[in-house]
Amino acid sequence: MDKTIYITQADKAKLQKLIFDAQEYNLCKKEYLKKLEQELQRAKVVESKDIPKDVITMNSCVSLVDLEDGEEMVYTLVFPDKADLSDNRISILAPIGTAILGYKVGDIIEWSVPNGTVKLKVDKILYQPEASGNYEL
Repeated sequence: MDKTIYITQADKAKLQKLIFDAQEYNLCKKEYLKKLEQELQRAKVVESKDIPKDVITMNSCVSLVDLEDGEEMVYTLVFPDKADLSDNRISILAPIGTAILGYKVGDIIEWSVPNGTVKLKVDKILYQPEASGNYEL
């Protein structure tokens, strides 16, 4: 059984619109949209003010550790128009972006890649908009 993930009502609404627009205009691979839809369907939805501070939400900056080699990665999870890998801003529509949404500090995320599976641990949340009182990002 999949681990429970959490998402704010505001993020869910924005992501559902993103999925609709991306399907309408064929903006990315259908498999990525399907995976994001599946994640949204299984997520526990909460008000922005009630989201735990240790959960990865949209626009959160997070430290992940690759459990195979111990490498630390720091990413900010963003909407596609703000994505810039050179600045460590990953799109929610990228497989790793969809994979980390809604997970908490301490969770292990298994992420499928072409040559196998990567296991990442959510090490810490460096910034979460909701924890800072910013509910409108």
